[in-house]
Amino acid sequence: MFLIIGWVVCLGAVFGVFIAHGGNISVILHALPFEMATIGGAALGAFVATNQTKVLKATAAGLAQCFKGSKHSKSRYMELMALLFEILQKARKEGLMSIEADVEDPSKSPLFQKYPGVGNDHHVVEFVTDYLRMMVSGNLNSHEIEALMDSEIETHHHEAHAPVAALQRLAGALPAFGIVAAVLGVVNTMGSVGQPPAVLGAMIGSALVGTFLGIFLAYGFAEPIAGLLEQKVDEAGKELQCIKTTLLASMQGYAPQVAIEFGRKVLYSTERPSFSELESHVKGRK
Repeated sequence: MFLIIGWVVCLGAVFGVFIAHGGNISVILHALPFEMATIGGAALGAFVATNQTKVLKATAAGLAQCFKGSKHSKSRYMELMALLFEILQKARKEGLMSIEADVEDPSKSPLFQKYPGVGNDHHVVEFVTDYLRMMVSGNLNSHEIEALMDSEIETHHHEAHAPVAALQRLAGALPAFGIVAAVLGVVNTMGSVGQPPAVLGAMIGSALVGTFLGIFLAYGFAEPIAGLLEQKVDEAGKELQCIKTTLLASMQGYAPQVAIEFGRKVLYSTERPSFSELESHVKGRK
């Protein structure tokens, strides 16, 4: 929603001031389809050529997420930590083997299904159950699991940032494609040098629209999308860090109430629940 609002403000500020200053918007509108076809087509072709299929698919999925609000809210984190608390509490009271059925088939686990917001999130469930399974097996210590968690989070970070990097490269290329479109317009103008000055002026104006569009699309559209997508990727990584910190605290012998406090502390301050909020939520869901 805010992305669309930002774009409307950006368009209004640029073109509104241009018109208010006496600019002839018809010149831009006349050249717009041709310049957009040149710049957009060249940018799309280069984007496809420079990225693997998996990056193209991830970028398409990421673009769809940019038009939705963030799912990583305070309520989601409270639900996540309540789920972790119940799992760790059950393991502490009944032994690690008591959570084996929950770990092996979380889709049928009452614990995971009690918290559908995170219990139905494939990435979160897989990350939690993989390391709970290792804890149940008892073959790895906390330092080994921490190193493995760090490696997985780093891999997730690189994979999730691939669409961001692709969009940033696209934003960097758009001004250059704008110059290409402008040069072609100048070449076309030079081929009509015998035309009246008014005609030549209109042709030169149309050529310069290409440079304008390349820069405008880069910094008004492509770069903001890349920045927003990067923020969403960082939020997803923070969720994994919260899970990691909580599970490691439990492995090191801390009680579930203390372990989730470790996890709470790594969250961003804007979404982090207070100690009393989390305590009340956990007690209320038990």
